[in-house]
Amino acid sequence: MTAPEDSEGEPIRVWLVERTYSDDEQNLIILPYATLDGERYLRKERALTSFTDPRETTAAIDADPGNLGSIDEPDQRAQYAAEAQRMAEKHDPDDAI
Repeated sequence: MTAPEDSEGEPIRVWLVERTYSDDEQNLIILPYATLDGERYLRKERALTSFTDPRETTAAIDADPGNLGSIDEPDQRAQYAAEAQRMAEKHDPDDAI
């Protein structure tokens, strides 16, 4: 994977690293996706009611670099990197998860 500054404007593939329920809002699932190195992430949110529509949660998505945040906490970065790599090894990007 190229460094984010090297791929300005080009989508960056991020992998689903966890699925959690929001503590603040009912019926909301948080889907963080991260780069294979765990340094950048994209947080998606979906209402539980949206799972009845045909949209699927996929193993990976291609994200606009401008929509990615940085992960500064080393333990979280390592956790996200490990999970992103595990997902990439076990799934094709378009696999429904």
